[in-house]
Amino acid sequence: MSGISDYIDSEVKNSDVVLFMKGTPGFPQCGFSGQVVQILDYVGVDYKGINVLDSSELRQGIKEYSNWPTIPQLYVKGEFVGGCDIVREMFQAGELQSFFDEKGIKVKGAA
Repeated sequence: MSGISDYIDSEVKNSDVVLFMKGTPGFPQCGFSGQVVQILDYVGVDYKGINVLDSSELRQGIKEYSNWPTIPQLYVKGEFVGGCDIVREMFQAGELQSFFDEKGIKVKGAA
């Protein structure tokens, strides 16, 4: 199992914003992943989408890595932010944009 943890760890640490999701940013395969993609696209942040449906090992591994039972999972600068509900609440409260800002991540258009 360490192989998958190492892979997740390197993805999380080497990309500023990573979304572990079902499907891809262009074609989300669950509503929750789709909502997070819409929010990130709306905020205008560059992120890497990783499709957990490609591998059951990855799907299980990410849950163990974060100790979080659901997907999608958003990581910013190596830090686990949360899943769909948390991202949506932060976005609706206007906190998501300032969170990215604090982390030094450029957002293209702010609401």
